[in-house]
Amino acid sequence: MQYDQRLSGRRALLRLAAGLGATAAVHMIVADPARTPARTPAPSAAGAAGPGSTVRAAPTGYRLQPMTEGTPTRLRSGTPPVRTRPFEELPGIGRAMVLSFDDGPDPLYTPHILATLREHDVRAMFFVCGEMARDNQDLVRAIAEEGHTIGNHSWTHPLVTKLSRAGVRDELGATSEVIEKITGAAPLWYRAPYGAWNRNSFEIGAALGMEPMAWTVDTLDWTEPGVGTIVRRVREGAAPGVVVLSHDAGGDRSQSVDALRRYLPELLDDGYLVTVPQRR
Repeated sequence: MQYDQRLSGRRALLRLAAGLGATAAVHMIVADPARTPARTPAPSAAGAAGPGSTVRAAPTGYRLQPMTEGTPTRLRSGTPPVRTRPFEELPGIGRAMVLSFDDGPDPLYTPHILATLREHDVRAMFFVCGEMARDNQDLVRAIAEEGHTIGNHSWTHPLVTKLSRAGVRDELGATSEVIEKITGAAPLWYRAPYGAWNRNSFEIGAALGMEPMAWTVDTLDWTEPGVGTIVRRVREGAAPGVVVLSHDAGGDRSQSVDALRRYLPELLDDGYLVTVPQRR
């Protein structure tokens, strides 16, 4: 499909300029867990590690950068470091933002979100739950085939800090397995349900080859605050490098769908590049 035919000349120029700026500005992020970039303090790490040994890998050749065009390369990156806090924003990517959607895919709402992203030729992150992915495999394939990034959001959306180490491994491991079975590639990112992280989740996530991703702007769309409120929260929080949290499942997400249709073209008209991070 020729997406360019859908874009105005002005928007195309803005996005090209933003893309060039993002690509030029990205630099290697050294895998130092204590220096993971964050805009606000991350949730405290609750619980202690289990009896297993801590998994740590050298960060040689490890990179984090935005993907400005095309589809992600289906290659497993090197094992990331064990962090002590998740990424909450992505510095050094120029005038770019990341849109993310949790809890899906949902056959009622996810297709509408994909259609809006497709209309504007942008990519987003979808943090899927394993049981939803298993039950909606065609949607998972569609997300991947359209160039979006699929992340791990656990199997049943539990409070991770209440799980044993084996429980965390089961939730994350089973979800990574089903994503890889459906798409041919294991996820490189994961997000803890409720934003509740602990040492076990950081260590097991890293062992599975995934980086932890939180968010900068929470739309609180799951509370169904109204389309206008969701749009306002995104617009007021818009800034280079921010990660926006929304949902495409877990309840009535019609407001989230309608809000995206409003704020996405406005962000693009403001010169933002809406993209996803890519590890190499």
